Amino acid sequence: MSGYVGILVSDPWLQNQFTQVELRSLKTHFMSMRRESGKLTVGDLASRMSRLKVVGENLSEQERADFIADLYPNLNDEVDFEFFLKVYLKLHAHASAITGSPAKNSSAFLKAATTTLLHTISESEKASYVAHINNYLAQDGFLNKHLPINPSSNDLFEIVKDGVLLCKLINVAVPGTIDERAINTKRVLNPWERNENHTLCLNSAKAIGCTVVNIGTQDFIEGRRHLVLGLISQIIKIQLLADLNLKKTPQLVELVDDCKDVEELMSLPPEKILLRWMNFQLKKSAYKKTVTNFSTDVKDAEAYAQLLNVLAPEHSNSSTLAVKDPLQRAKLVLEHADRMGCKRYLTAKDIVDGSPNLNLAFVAHIFQHRNGLSTQTKQISFLETLPDDAQVSREERVFRFWINSLGNSTYINNVFEDLRNGWILLETLDKVSPGIVNWKVANKPPIKLPFKKVENCNQVVKIGKQLKFSLVNMAGNDIVQGNKKLILAYLWQLMRYNILQLLKNLKFHSHGKQITDVDILRWANTKVSNSGSQSRMDSFKDKSLSDGIFFLELLSAVQPRSVNWSLVTKGATDEQKKMNATYIISIARKLGCSIFLLPEDITEVNQKMILTLTASIMYWFLKQSVEEKPSATSDSENGNQLETISNSTIDDSASESSVE
Repeated sequence: MSGYVGILVSDPWLQNQFTQVELRSLKTHFMSMRRESGKLTVGDLASRMSRLKVVGENLSEQERADFIADLYPNLNDEVDFEFFLKVYLKLHAHASAITGSPAKNSSAFLKAATTTLLHTISESEKASYVAHINNYLAQDGFLNKHLPINPSSNDLFEIVKDGVLLCKLINVAVPGTIDERAINTKRVLNPWERNENHTLCLNSAKAIGCTVVNIGTQDFIEGRRHLVLGLISQIIKIQLLADLNLKKTPQLVELVDDCKDVEELMSLPPEKILLRWMNFQLKKSAYKKTVTNFSTDVKDAEAYAQLLNVLAPEHSNSSTLAVKDPLQRAKLVLEHADRMGCKRYLTAKDIVDGSPNLNLAFVAHIFQHRNGLSTQTKQISFLETLPDDAQVSREERVFRFWINSLGNSTYINNVFEDLRNGWILLETLDKVSPGIVNWKVANKPPIKLPFKKVENCNQVVKIGKQLKFSLVNMAGNDIVQGNKKLILAYLWQLMRYNILQLLKNLKFHSHGKQITDVDILRWANTKVSNSGSQSRMDSFKDKSLSDGIFFLELLSAVQPRSVNWSLVTKGATDEQKKMNATYIISIARKLGCSIFLLPEDITEVNQKMILTLTASIMYWFLKQSVEEKPSATSDSENGNQLETISNSTIDDSASESSVE
């Protein structure tokens, strides 16, 4: 099993829609269909797909034929495997829409973003997000001609088509993510410029923790409402939950009793911390229940009434808890919130209906506005005893966002905690090297028995050795125990393997040979030299790189129109270096590089991140050439794994990539 070569497709988005089990099954069906007459045309699909579950069981042959004909009128065109997969996905979605839900026992091929704040679209949710946008972007000079947006209209979906609003919203959520000098903001944008904005938006959204596996630039152009709102909801959620950590709000330490509990608190996702905070405050009231979710547990509005009485007793209304009607109580709760100066994000009906998305937003805003926690420094003394390793934190962030960008089954909030059962690591390995995991001996969560977790992690280590990772003295139990050093070392090598494999798979340039770090360095210097520049980097830790000029020249070399040199500084001061660094990152993302490094990684010349950036640009450039010369690549059925790099961090041959 370990030597099995998985099924690869050239479209990274398409690859991420299926597990290897699903791809093997569909490939078998496809080959069987094609063998029947020697070839397979668009016109043949309706009848021959009757044997497939979901699309065969829930759609008649005529329904399939009509649907396919509307999408692809050239019925005599021959079908390859990737085209077949695309048709299958569209038919699957069509069948699900007709039946109201996916067919029983069908695989969830159309995966939902695991972190999305939005699962089903409602007018109330749309209105809430529009109100948020109107409030936070009201003073934006470019968008003021569009704002305020009418929440009862569909104007939002028209405005997002140029990509500017979403880029600006990302900067509201995580300030400084996008260098606004890189956003195309002409009054009338051509299709190329709009696509650049959308690409910049999507790669930046990934860099702040959004899951965008099923979203492409075309979805914005077509104004696909559920996908647009799904992304907006994730961005807003990240903004509202930004303070729910000990770095931003050290007063949260009041929720725990000792250092061990502090470490546990630090590993929790922000939603869980918000629930813990809410229950902590409710213990000060007469409310005896424990709130475990933002839906059914708050529908009667009693918890809200008690929470607001604790946080703002001066605005309380004695009749709030006395009323019997939940809807009336919810209205009084919102009036209380208004007197506190809190934004609503929801209506009384949304509370009674138990809308989890809007209730979460409401509670998060209450926390931001008045958290009721102690400001006494004595309470925060616990934090001084905890290790504060900024580099470990930065690396953990990179790995976490990279893993989440791959579209695994579960979104992770902390690599040291969420990878302990081995399952997500196995999924990640299967994404990086399809078919390498022996799923027959893997244990799927939830896993209660510790030895089952060790079994998964033992396979993770075994595969790492098979891929020639340096894993001296590392065992599966080290992952289960959350050994930070060893987990980081493993992930580093996994990401390095991923990017080198992606570059190797660009056979037109690599001829199937392994690409090395030296090749990447040589390629970058050659591109810059051929453009007429004298700039050069001697290594990935060359301190002269801190001013950013070399990378701006590299970006200009691979795409001459990408850099506006009038916006580039000399890089003489720290501030000028940072300005160039932020511009570099946004330009690279705008081209199509999915990278997670920070401006500090360039200004401080973090050699691993510098290598990552160089390799990302190299991969993007070489991929363009491959796509322009399809005859030079392998056939479409066994296409190359042209996946987004997703900050596939690489190290040179230094010992840092090894587990000592």
